[in-house]
Amino acid sequence: MEFVHLAVFAFLCFCLVIVGINASSPAEDYWKSILPNTPIPEAMRYLIQPDAKITHTADLDMSLVDLPYNDAASTVSIPKEQLKELLNQTNFFFEQDLHPGKKMTLLFTMGENEATFLPYKDAQSIPFSSDKLPEIFKTFSVEAESMEAERLKYTVEVCEKPGIKGEDKYCATSLESLIDYTVSKLGKNVQVLTTEIEKETKKQQYNIVKGVQKVGDRAVVCHKLNYAYAVFYCHEIEATTVYTVPLVAADETKTKAVAVCHANTDRWNRKHLAFQELQVKPGTVPVCHFLVPNTLIWVPN
Repeated sequence: MEFVHLAVFAFLCFCLVIVGINASSPAEDYWKSILPNTPIPEAMRYLIQPDAKITHTADLDMSLVDLPYNDAASTVSIPKEQLKELLNQTNFFFEQDLHPGKKMTLLFTMGENEATFLPYKDAQSIPFSSDKLPEIFKTFSVEAESMEAERLKYTVEVCEKPGIKGEDKYCATSLESLIDYTVSKLGKNVQVLTTEIEKETKKQQYNIVKGVQKVGDRAVVCHKLNYAYAVFYCHEIEATTVYTVPLVAADETKTKAVAVCHANTDRWNRKHLAFQELQVKPGTVPVCHFLVPNTLIWVPN
């Protein structure tokens, strides 16, 4: 009899372990309830771990590569050494360059921003506005005069700035709010794409190979910002075209990149990194860039 009890106990423990392994987070459950036909990309799964926690902001804010397009960029000055590093890592080019055989010197990296989404209720309970910055600093145990405080302040202010003409923007502080915004713009019949890299490599020459595909002319792009937990700057921009671009590096590393081309840049910040790299003026030519791996782009099916 004792052996039977032990066997039953062991079986129940095994079942509990299996349930624990397969248990999904409330955020993942919400995704599946709203977007049952849209698989969660593997690149996104780290964002919705059940053990979400507050993290320190990264030293290099890669969101500056893609963002912002308006005067929010000048809210916080970028140190010269950081600007030099950002320019060394940007991937801007012209739309006419999207063809097999084109060679580009690029750098694809996941960056150091490992922040995950907080549970919805927790995210809602934490203030996220410039008039609450002292409370935000206290919540995250950040000194008001520190560089980390400056990064938090920058992200909050970028989110509060109004969008440029032709841009509808929203900062999502939870996966649930990100999904709600996307559905409000594109509906539920959508897919989400990310730039997929085999591994992080040094900056090197890449070759565009056969298979460039135009995905569509409508999208919601969500850029991960530098914050203590996952915050995404999501926006729908007029005159934007999305491509998937297969790349092979000099060391044979393969990347399936997502590229976005903006036809209307006349209202972008004149100091935007794109104009510095391409040596063109706002509104003169379409500007394209590859999305960094932690950027999400939603397109209608």
